Parts: sequence; C-alpha cells; structure tokens
Amino acid sequence: MKASCFSQVNLAEQRVKAALNVITAFLFFTFSGWMDNSSELFQTSADTEGFSAVYVVDRRWFDQWKEFVETGDQNSTSFPGQIDNAELFEDLDSYHLKDRLVEDEDFVLVPAEAWHKLLSWYGMVDDQPPLERKVVDLPSTLKVEVYPIEIFLCLHSNMENAVTTKFSRTDSIHSIQRAMCQAFSVPPGSECRLWMKSSDSSCERLRNVHMSVLDACLSSGMTVIMETRNADGTWPSSRPQIMRNSVEEQDSYRGQPGVCGLTNLGNTCFMNSALQCLSNTPPLTEYFLQNSYVDELNFTNPLGMKGEIAEAYADVIKQMWSGRHYSVVPRVFKTKVGHFASQFLGYQQHDSQELLSFLLDGLHEDLNRVKNKEYIELRDADGRQDQEVAEEAWRNHLRRNDSVIVDTFHGLFKSTLVCPECHKVSVTFDPFCYLSVPLPVSKERVMEVFFVSLDPYAKPVQHRVVVPKAGKVSDLCSALSEMTSVPPTQMVVADVFNHRFYKIYNVGESLSAILDRDDIFVYELSVLEEQPEEQVLLALYLRERSHYRDYGSGGGSYGTSLFGHPLLLNVPRSSCSQEALYNLFLQRLARYVRLPDPSEELEEEEEDDEEELYKTQTNGISDDDEQEEVEPAGPSQTDYSCGDATPNRKSDGDTTEPQAEENHIQPLPDHGDPGENSNGSQSQTEPGCSGDANSADDMDPGEQSSGPAGPDRGSKPPAEQPHEPTEEENEEDKQEEACSPSPPANEHPAKRRACHVRRKRLFSIQAVNSNGTTERGMGEGGSAVSFSSQPYVAIDWEPDMKKRFYNENEAEKYVKHASMEVPQQHMTVQLQQCIELFTTVETLEEENPWYCPVCKKHQLATKKLDLWSLPEVLIIHLKRFSYTKFTREKLDSIVEFPLRDLDFSGFLLRKTLSSEEPPSRYDLIAVSNHYGGLRDGHYTTYAKNKDNGQWYYFDDSKVTYATEDQIVTNAAYVLFYQRQDKIRKPTLPAPNTGPTSSSQTSSDTASCKDDEDAAELGAASSITMETE
Repeated sequence: MKASCFSQVNLAEQRVKAALNVITAFLFFTFSGWMDNSSELFQTSADTEGFSAVYVVDRRWFDQWKEFVETGDQNSTSFPGQIDNAELFEDLDSYHLKDRLVEDEDFVLVPAEAWHKLLSWYGMVDDQPPLERKVVDLPSTLKVEVYPIEIFLCLHSNMENAVTTKFSRTDSIHSIQRAMCQAFSVPPGSECRLWMKSSDSSCERLRNVHMSVLDACLSSGMTVIMETRNADGTWPSSRPQIMRNSVEEQDSYRGQPGVCGLTNLGNTCFMNSALQCLSNTPPLTEYFLQNSYVDELNFTNPLGMKGEIAEAYADVIKQMWSGRHYSVVPRVFKTKVGHFASQFLGYQQHDSQELLSFLLDGLHEDLNRVKNKEYIELRDADGRQDQEVAEEAWRNHLRRNDSVIVDTFHGLFKSTLVCPECHKVSVTFDPFCYLSVPLPVSKERVMEVFFVSLDPYAKPVQHRVVVPKAGKVSDLCSALSEMTSVPPTQMVVADVFNHRFYKIYNVGESLSAILDRDDIFVYELSVLEEQPEEQVLLALYLRERSHYRDYGSGGGSYGTSLFGHPLLLNVPRSSCSQEALYNLFLQRLARYVRLPDPSEELEEEEEDDEEELYKTQTNGISDDDEQEEVEPAGPSQTDYSCGDATPNRKSDGDTTEPQAEENHIQPLPDHGDPGENSNGSQSQTEPGCSGDANSADDMDPGEQSSGPAGPDRGSKPPAEQPHEPTEEENEEDKQEEACSPSPPANEHPAKRRACHVRRKRLFSIQAVNSNGTTERGMGEGGSAVSFSSQPYVAIDWEPDMKKRFYNENEAEKYVKHASMEVPQQHMTVQLQQCIELFTTVETLEEENPWYCPVCKKHQLATKKLDLWSLPEVLIIHLKRFSYTKFTREKLDSIVEFPLRDLDFSGFLLRKTLSSEEPPSRYDLIAVSNHYGGLRDGHYTTYAKNKDNGQWYYFDDSKVTYATEDQIVTNAAYVLFYQRQDKIRKPTLPAPNTGPTSSSQTSSDTASCKDDEDAAELGAASSITMETE
C-alpha cells in the first residue's frame, strides 16, 4: 500500500512541487490572525484578493506533508497519509471546530487549487467534512472567515422546531431561504418571506434577499423565521389584523379573482379607485401575481422607497386576486403611502390621479432594474432628424429607467419650443407616463337661484339663469331681471346656509366665489323715492326659544335655535324702532304668519323678572361685535316643497316705513313690555287667512285680506293701526299695575308705560350678530339695531306661539319658474377633441418661462406637444379641475370616449408606421370616476376583469355588475386603455348575468346575484353615492 503511494508521488512529483510552490507563495505573506468578541477568526492576507474560498488544514498534517515532499525520500516515515483534521474538532460527532484556534499553530490556510490537488492525491479521513472558508470583503481589507455564523431556522407556523445551520457572512439571504425551503420541505413555487429575530425578541423583515448575511447584520445565536403566503393572499404574521365579517365565512368564500372591494378607511375612496384601476391592468397585475417583482426589487435606489411600496402594493393585489375576499382592508398600504408621501397622511380628501402619479413613480423606482444611474446630458435636436433624436432620447431614458412601469406605461412625445424674440426652435423628446388632456371650457355657466319677491304673499321662485363664468354678481342680477322685470338695482344676492346668511354679496364680487352647491337667494328690495333718507339693509333671522334656560352659557338665559328662511329688507334708518319693525315684520311674514282672532286670548306673562332676565342676557357672548364664522359643511338643509301656482306680482313698494313715520309711533326701548318677548316651537298648522277676523283695535277684515294682488302702496297694513285702549282696558291695566311689583326707581319711564299694553306680541325682536346667536340689545338712540356694521335682527318665538300662528308648511313652499322645466344639457365633447387640444400650440405662462440659449434670458415661448410613440397601456387624465388666477371650477362636461378601437394613428407625429412597430388601436379597460365638486366628492371605478371579460362597478367595498352603456358619464376622470395587440382573450366564460345586473357586497352576498331592478335603472341603480 505504501509503495503504491510512493509510486503515485513519483509519478506526480512535478505536480506536487507545483502545488508546493503555490502554497509556499500563498504562505509567503505575513498572516496576522485575530479573534473578535464572538470568537470568529479571520485570516488577513494581501494576496487573498484572487481567491473566493480557502481551506483549513491541520498544521501537524501539513508540516508532515511538507517535510515529506521536501526530502524527496519516498520511503520516509514522514509520509502524511490521508488528510486528517481531527485535532481541530471538539468531537467527531458534530465536527464543531474548537474555539480559539490559532493560525500557523493549529491550522494553515491553503488555496482551493492546492486543496483540490492534495485531496486528489491523498484523500481524506472518512466522514470528515472539508473545512472550506470564504474570503470576506470588508471595508478596506479582505479577511478569511474561519468561524462561520450559526443561526437558528424555524417556520412561523412551528417556531418551537428550530434547526441550527452555519452560514458564511458572504452568503446571501436567498441562500438561507433556499436552505430553509429544503430543510422544512416547503412546496416549490411558494412565496416566502424571512424575519430576523434577535435576542430581544424584536423581529425585522429581511426584505432584500440579495443582501449578504454580513450586510444584514445577522450574527450567531439569532433566529430566522420563514412564513409562506396564505392561499387568500395574506401573510400569517398579518392575518390577525385583517378585518373580516366572519372568519369562517371569509375562509369558505370562493369568488371571481379580482372582483373584490376595498374598504374605505375614511376619505380613502380616491385611493381605492386608483388601486382598482391598476388592479385591472392585466400586464401589471400578472407581473405581481407571478412574483416577477421579487427578483427586481431595488433596495438601494435613493429615489425609491426601499421596495416597501412595491411589496405593500403586491400584498393588496394578491389578496384581491385570491378570490377569497369580499373586500380587502388596505390599511398597511395606506400607512406606507403616507409614510413616503406626507401629502397623503391622515384622512383628508385627495385626488385619485395625484395618488396614481405617485404610485406609478414609486413602483417604478422600487422595481427599477438600473441599480446605478449614470449621468446623461440631454442634447437638443440641433437640426437632426426626428427619428434619430427620438431613438437617442429613448435609449438614454432606458439607461436610467428600466422597470415594468416603463415597459407598460411609458411613451414618448415631442416637445417644440419657439422663442418669440429670436425664433430659436428647441426640439426635445420626453417620456410620459400618462396624458393629461384639457377639456374645452365653456364661457358660460348655469346657476339656480331663488328669487324672493317684495310681495309678502308671493312664494319664492326658483330660477335657472345663464351667466358668464368670469362674470360678477351684477351679471346674475341682470340675467334674473330679464325673467322677473325687477330692476337689478333692487336686488341683493345672498348665500343662505343653515337658516342664516353665510355671505351677502356685493354687486362687484366675482361669480366664481359662488359654487353650484350653494343655496343662493336673491331678494327684491323696496325703493322709497319720496323719502330720500338713508336706507338700512336689514337681515332678519327667525329663532325659536327653548323651554329651558341655558345655564351653561354663563347667564342663565333661554337658548334659541334658528329656523325657516332669513329675509333681507330695506328699512329707513328712522324706522328701526321696536314698534315699527314689529309691524314691518308682520307684514313681510303675512303669507305664513297669521294674526290672532279676537276670540283668541293672548295671556300676559306673569314672570316679569324672568322675561326681563331673558331680554338682558346675551347667550353667554359678551362681545357684541363678535362675528362668528359659519363653516359651510354642505348645502342648506332646507327641504323645499314644490308649490302649485306661480305667484302674481304684487306692489313694488313697501308701505310700512312711511306709515310708521306718519303715525309718529313712539319708539320703544329694548327692555319693553315683557309680553313682547314671546317665542315659539316648531309645528305645522294649516295656512289661515290673516284678516278673516280682527278686534276693534285692528283694521277692518276687508282691508286685511288683500288677496293675490296684495296691499296697495300707501295702504296701512293691519298690524300697523295704533292701538287705542278703551276705558275698561285702562281700568284693568291700572288694577294690574297696582297688583304688580313696583319697577325700580332707575327704570326708564317708557318701560313702565309698556307694562300697560294688554295685548301680547307674537314674537320679540333682538339685535344679533351674523350667526344669529349673540343678542346685542338695542342700538343707538333707542333703535332696535346697531348701525356700526351690517345690522342683523332676530325675531324670537315661544314654542306655543310658533305652533299657533306660524305655518311651517306654507313657509317652506316655493314654485319653479319655467326655466327650471327645461332639461339642463351637459356640454358634450369627443375624446378626440381633448387630444387635439393637448397637441395645439400654447404660450407658456409667466410662472413657467423658458430660458432661451440664444437670447440668454427667460422667454414666454410657444410650446407644442406631439405624440411620437405610445405605450402598451395608455392612461388619459381628463383635466376636469380647472384652476386659474380668477376661477376654480370642476368641468362636468360629458366626454364621449370609445370603449373599443380608439385609433391614435391620426395623432401620432409619424403618420406611417413600419411593420415592426405596434399598432395604435386601443380598447378601454378601466375608468376612475369622480362625483361631486371642488370641495368634496366621491371616487368609484368601472373596470373590466381580465379573466372573464366582464365589466364591474367598484364603489369602495361594494362591487356590482356593469354594462357597457353605463360607463360613459360626466363623472369619468381617468381612462385606462390597452393596446389591442396586447389584449389577451378571457380564459373564463363571462358570468351569466341575464337581463339584470348583479351585486356583491362585503356583508350580504357570497356571490354575484341577480338584481331585477338594475337593468331598468341603469348605472345609478347600483351606485350608492356618498359625499365624504
């Protein structure tokens, strides 16, 4: 045996010497072994750069072999025999290396080439493993790893069963994943993710599987946990956070993949709409469902989100396309979006297109195949051919941007800028991800307003008028004047919200401040030519006094609440006393406020002190001039009931003011008769004739019932007749005065005189602020209002008085003008018109000038965009929200867009395409809809399922069948088109919806069921609109 070994050595003597030379050269360098706190020994060598791995050999065996080779004596007793590293192991069962082994004393390191030579010549002791060690590239040095790390591996489902495995620091996380899949028999194709658990029990995701163990900061003693994705698209670690209707029901549900709602987390319909559109974009969804994204995650891109946005999006898509959810809760995705884009933090309302833009850019950067972007200087065309410049631009774009987003959504357009001064032409080709196309803007708008006539017996009339978009309030008055024959100068326009005036407009204000959802009232004002004295525009509120005191306000006054419609009146400044205003208000409210019959007793209030307290308190607000702002939370909650008859025009003047002066009515101070402060409660009474019976103190019934024609100018309204007490009444008043407590000595004499008035008033009058909440008492000189600012007055009703004399049904009635009967036509435009507008020449705005390289200054150049090449999936954003310096509006025009065969060949700059280039015909696959206005709204989605070809309507968590004739509406906001040559035929038959549409919700249906009424009602039948 020994001779044969020698023979073998003789035959290979040259090779042994060559191996020795290699080893000697390797060992020639000075090695400095070192040991860290974890007993991990590395060998430093300046010559290890050429090696990826070395082998550990026992020092005694190596010295014996070296002596044997150097002597050249084949019969030497120094023949080493088989390679034996037994002295390096703690035991021969685990083959665990002894701690603190020292290089050159206990072992030597040999290159892989020399090791393979030695192994082929001498062999190795049975069952001993070769001690291969990796060369680790550390900052500024290379070290040989003698002691690899030992980590524990386990599954998330069975964390008690852990195995110990050694890994080099140069191994990738993916190698650990492969080892775990093999050790735990994970089925091939399963999607896995790893967690690193340190000693403090905290877990951290190992996101980048291409990262090395060293870079992942894994060390000996740590645990790596593997979890595999569930069949429903969720992960075991996040499954407890999934909101479900019923765990059993959810686990047993089987539906069409992709037909899945998204829960609204609070104003997140914009996000749900964008996600549904992308979810039904076949190439992108298949990319994620096939796990192609895993190998392309870019964790080092400084412009990206470390792969977190892509992973969060993938989780949502896999859940939606698992076919096991009615509705998915995208809470983790929402959190990730808010983390990387602070504008989407919280739960405010946002734009679905803005989120779509961020998401596409984020997915692109997270999945960018270009790891290190090079700097590329853009070149101008400088007279070169468009084809050459376009190809160069696209190549440069791909050198820095290469992802599934670029493959699917990116196209190229030509941008041409012309300097207006030197006529320098600059041509560049720029990539785009979506087209934002403008809509033709109408110069007119339609407004709906309520006209309140000066005639107290005429109901408000609702009109629909056409005004200039850039017009002023005066234009609205002029347009309304043509319908009502009332001069515009006798009109005042106000926004009514929640029974109060939100804003009273000046004639010079812009109409852009008035939104379509605002309740606009136009009031006719009286003009008194015979009295040139100063007129006061008085705002009148109606309030109901509660039954209890509002002690929480600080003064113990009675609480009040607004009701009904406010009024605006022109009143002479001299006629603003309590008595004059009371009579005026009675006349203006005559249609729905009846006067008491003589047989009706209006009892005097006995709690004089309590009533005085009510009149002197200010509802807890001490600042009389405080103007509280009212935040318009929505349209007026007034529920108009449509009347039958259109009212006839009555007198053009208001007869109250001059009569108050002619009769020399003595103004009463604020704290008058306690009976004047009666207030009322809401109830409904039948409208009664205001003049069918009156006492001798009032007018004759024939004068009071003026009929449709109304009172004549100069005639005295029934409530304005001065009251002449009889002898019997005077006697009774004297007795009451004797029985009542004496007023304080400092009380105004008029107050004591007011106590003699027997008849109680229907309501009291209080000066208030613009909110109608702060009682400010009397104005200057005994007037009921203050003239320092816009005067506001409230009439307060007791609940019982309001119930008896205020006809709420009649007060809410209004009539519709003939203009309301004409159907309101939405402006209809073709999508091709919008694209043509996109490619027309425009002049740059002052905020965005272009720097001319010839003129050496910024210029307002002309700009023209032309389409050069189109992507597989074309996103078209309809710019419905128009913002200028002067106006902000949403365009509700109906854009007619084709569902099939959208041909872009006429819009491409290259009119003729080669046979190698793709066609330019597209089919619609998804639509993001926006309902509402500028301030608020709701987003939904129409989308076509890629597997069965059926259209669905996605409204947050609710999903319903849709038909093609429902898709084109004035709510369409973002359109998704797919090129026809890339459209795959459905793999499943279309669902049998029959003549009706069906719906599936997250609460009551396990599958799409027929809805018999949906076919007749169309799209609106399955839409539950909400305003967020």
